[in-house]
Amino acid sequence: MSTPPTNAIPPRLLSSASNFRDLGGHAGLDGRRVRLRRVYRSDHLAGLTPEDLAKLQGLGITHRIDFRGVAESTTLSSEVAGLTTLALSIEPTVVHRVQALLAAGQVPTEDETAALMCQTYQGFAREGAPVYARFFRHLLDQPTPLVFHCTAGKDRTGFAAALLLSALGVARDDIVHDYLLTNHLYVRSPLVEVRGPAHVMDVLWSVQPAFLEAAFTTIEQEFGGLNRYLEGPMGLDALALERLRASLLEA
Repeated sequence: MSTPPTNAIPPRLLSSASNFRDLGGHAGLDGRRVRLRRVYRSDHLAGLTPEDLAKLQGLGITHRIDFRGVAESTTLSSEVAGLTTLALSIEPTVVHRVQALLAAGQVPTEDETAALMCQTYQGFAREGAPVYARFFRHLLDQPTPLVFHCTAGKDRTGFAAALLLSALGVARDDIVHDYLLTNHLYVRSPLVEVRGPAHVMDVLWSVQPAFLEAAFTTIEQEFGGLNRYLEGPMGLDALALERLRASLLEA
């Protein structure tokens, strides 16, 4: 599949979860498309309107995977009636680091903030590997429609989506396109209280190709490439990978 043009922005499926979208539709291995209505990605699901709750329940989603840290999940409950929750917590380290710098009177530049984001994505690939391995195991064990999310649905969720699409054989350009849709879809939620200088917040609440590239470069340089990463840290041997593709790719 050719990469969609940058102005090919899908309509928002939910008005009160701005970064909620179907991960399906991309061309994967051997041209087989990723199945629609099977896996969704989102920002936090707190504060859904009754109309959006009805839409969500109408999608047949049965499971919610929550990548938010413990404090985030406690402060902003995203429990949704009818959805079983699996907490796969990854703490928002970049926010903590930025807040610590600001508290010490050090205001990072835009470039310095972007560098912190790149380091965060490197951490996803390294220290976050056991969590993302559990994500894949759940996809194998639970074939029903599900949604995974964090707070903004852009970093922890964005890396999870990129890994899953990579495992399904989706082209990197299409993966990056899906990743960058956050910059068009996500609306900062008034329910999330993170404050700081505007130039810092603009970086923290957006995505850049360099962030995702930092994670994939780490996978290449430290783990021997995507295939070895999937087979090793992600626990996807040939049989498991075949099962995942059979489940999420069209025949």
